[in-house]
Order: sequence, then C-alpha cells, then structure tokens
Amino acid sequence: MTADWFDETLHPSLRARLRIDKLIYEGKSEHQHLVLFENETFGRVLALNGVIQTTERDEFIYHEMLAHVPLLAHGHVRNVLIIGGGDGGMLEEVLKHKTVSQATLVEIDAGVIEFSKKYLRSICGNAFEDPRAHIVIADGVDHVETTDQRYDVIIVDSTDPVGPGEALFTDRFYTACKGCLAPGGILVTQNGVPFLQADELRSTLAVLTRLFSKATCYTATVPGYVGGCMAFGWASDDAELRATPLDVLEQRFADSALDTRYYTPAVHQAAFALPGYIGSLTA
Repeated sequence: MTADWFDETLHPSLRARLRIDKLIYEGKSEHQHLVLFENETFGRVLALNGVIQTTERDEFIYHEMLAHVPLLAHGHVRNVLIIGGGDGGMLEEVLKHKTVSQATLVEIDAGVIEFSKKYLRSICGNAFEDPRAHIVIADGVDHVETTDQRYDVIIVDSTDPVGPGEALFTDRFYTACKGCLAPGGILVTQNGVPFLQADELRSTLAVLTRLFSKATCYTATVPGYVGGCMAFGWASDDAELRATPLDVLEQRFADSALDTRYYTPAVHQAAFALPGYIGSLTA
C-alpha cells in the first residue's frame, strides 16, 4: 500500500490500484493483515494480506451468485455450511431463505468476524445475530473432517489459495466436503478469475470430477475482481440439479420472495453457459 493508493499484488504480471479516499482501519488479526478504506467507486473496501476480498458496492454479485444458485437449484435446503466468509455477506444471503433452519459458518479468524460486525454492517447486516446462524471458529478442513452434521449445501467462500486459504483447495478438503454432504447435496466453491488463475480452476475441477457425478463451474462478473469472469465450482451427485428447469427456478424464486440485485432465474441458467476458454478448463 502506497500513500493514497492501495496496490493489489495477487497476480505476478498485473497490478491493480484503488484510490484510498479515507483509510478506516489497518492492522493485524491473529492470522492476517487487514486494511479497510473508502473508495469513491467501490465504497468500503476490505483487503486481507494485500488482496481485495469484498467491497460495499459490488459484493451483492458475488454473494448472491454463490448462495442463491445452489440453494434454488436444490429447492429443499435446510442445513447449510459456509467455509470462510468472515465478512458475513454470504451468511446474510443464505439466511434470506426461510427454509434454512441452520447456517453454520466456519471461520479460522475470529478477528475478521468482529471486525465485520463493527465496520461492515452494510454487508453482513444482522446475520451474525440471527438465531439460525451457528458460528464456529476453527480450521475449515478440520471441521469437515470431524463434523457429524450433514449439509444440503456447502459453500466454500475462501480467500485465494495463499496463506490460510491454501488448505481449502486440496484433495483432502474436497474429499471431506463430499463426506459431510447430505444425499443430493451441492458443493460450490470460489475459484478466482480463470483468465488469470486458470490452474486454480483446472485443479479444483479435476478433483471434483473424480469425486462427484457432476462437476462443472458457472460464472459472474464482479468488478472488484479484475481479469474478466469469476468462476464458481459446482459439484453434486445429483446431475439433474445443474439443469434445474427455468420454470422451476422461477417458481422457487417467487416463493422465496428474495430481493436480489444480480441474481435472476434466467441469469442462474445463463451462468452455466461457459465461454470457450473457461469451458476448456472443465474438460
């Protein structure tokens, strides 16, 4: 970070800069370096270890697509597991579904949750106070390997595969996730920007294809994550869920009374139509 500008250093051949109109916080939690600042275009911007995690103005795209696509495709979700997501944005979207009886959020860094409660209420709302929210401060790999719970949907809302997030991109982790999915359950994952992080998506889908009857990805374009479409991994042993008919999605969406700014049933279906350069990574 330089004076008045934040420099993201995630990609070795690319630098992205956001102007710091107001520095709100900079410090270290137990596991990570945190920076929060105001930017005229993106609002409040949270960065962990030098990498942008979420922004007030575009977080709805990422959180809606990673939450509502699997939940509405499934149609009968009661028990959800979120790995990561300490900013609370994913938890808030999941809890908008009245059919969800419990949403378990496993976050390794308690400091991020407390930080988000204080500074990012525009993203997490009151999700952490919802009685259906079950917060576990633990390593995500340890949780999926030891829990006796079975989840209808598992959402891996991880950081990039560096630092604490690295373990959430391994065969061991994905195998354990499959083990704690309920029959017909769905696993979705954050898999970066394929134009710049092709190996990340390719390696994840190689594992998921071995473990599940159906594994692919879908996309959304999130302005704060530079480099084109962002990919979300999809895996389930119920192959039909990937192709839930539009009329079914529309009815479920209407019944859920969700107020969304990006997600629609038509966008849901279209998100699985992959550009050639991304589709080639799923083969």
